[in-house]
Amino acid sequence: MTTLQEIFSLTGERVLITGGATGLGLAMSQCFHAAGAEVIMVGSGEGEERTRLAESIGPGVYYRTFNVADTKQTEHFIQEVEKTIGPVSILINNAGNHFKKPIEETSIEEFQSVLDVHLLGAFSLCRVLIPRMKQRKKGNIIFQASMASFIGQPNIIAYSSAKSAYLGMVHTLASETSAYGIRVNGIAPGWIETPMLHKALAGDDVRKQKILGRTPMNKFGDPSDIGWAAVYLASPAASFVNGIILPVDGGALIGF
Repeated sequence: MTTLQEIFSLTGERVLITGGATGLGLAMSQCFHAAGAEVIMVGSGEGEERTRLAESIGPGVYYRTFNVADTKQTEHFIQEVEKTIGPVSILINNAGNHFKKPIEETSIEEFQSVLDVHLLGAFSLCRVLIPRMKQRKKGNIIFQASMASFIGQPNIIAYSSAKSAYLGMVHTLASETSAYGIRVNGIAPGWIETPMLHKALAGDDVRKQKILGRTPMNKFGDPSDIGWAAVYLASPAASFVNGIILPVDGGALIGF
C-alpha cells in the first residue's frame, strides 16, 4: 500500500516554472521544493538577487533568465537547461503580464504583448518539451488559468482573452498527449494576495469589495494555496486527473 507521503511526493521530478521567482510562481517553487522536486525558476529578470533567492529556498533550486515571449530562443533555452541541469518532467506555464484599460484605449500592440507572453510563450514551451516527454513516456503540464477564464470582468480584454484560451490548450493537449503518459491540467486561482492583485485593485475599492462580496470565504487566498494545488496536480495522487481546470478561489465561481 502506498503511503500518504509517497502519494504526494515529487522526489525524482524536475519542474520548470515560468515566472517562478515572483508571486504565485515563487509560492509554487517553494511548494515543489518542499515536495521533493528539483525546481528551475524561470524569469525575464537578470541579476544575482534572483539566483540568491533560488539558493535560499534550498538545494536543487535553480534560477534561469529567459523571456518566454522570445519564442525563437525556446529550443535553445530548453537544450541548455537539460544540458546543465537535466530533463524537465513537469512544466508550469505561469509567466504572465497584465494591464487594465477599456477596449477602446487598448492598442493592438498592448493586446499582442499579453498574448505573446501567455499564449505564444506557453505554446512554444509545450511544443519543445512535449516531444521530449513523449520519448520518456512521462510528463506533466500545468497552465495557470484565472477567474477571467470563466467570468466577465471589465477593462482586462487582453488578459481575459489569453486566460480563456488556456482552457482550449488544456483540453486539446490532454486529448493529444495522454496516450504518451503525459497529463495536462490547469489551475484557476481566485483572488490571491500578490503584487499583481494589489496593482490590479489599486485605487479601486469598489472592485475590491465586489470581489470579496462574491467570495463565500470573504477573503483573498494565500499564494501557497496555489502552490499546493499545483503539487497535487503534478503528484501521483492525481494520476487519473487529466484535462481539468481546478478553481482555487474560496468559492468565488459559485458565490452569489
